[in-house]
Amino acid sequence: MKKVKLTQVKSGIDRPLRQKRTLESLKLGRIGKVAEATVTPQVEGMIAKVSHLIKIEEI
Repeated sequence: MKKVKLTQVKSGIDRPLRQKRTLESLKLGRIGKVAEATVTPQVEGMIAKVSHLIKIEEI
């Protein structure tokens, strides 16, 4: 399976609660935090919901 590196580049402040919770479930939460995730359909959906707040790089 593919892996991706996720970096939060924008704040979750003043965002809907669902987007904040999605960032938490992706193990992000503050600007500059980096997390790795295995790409599954569920993770792809979460990434799509907060794509404007994160930077995505393939590993």
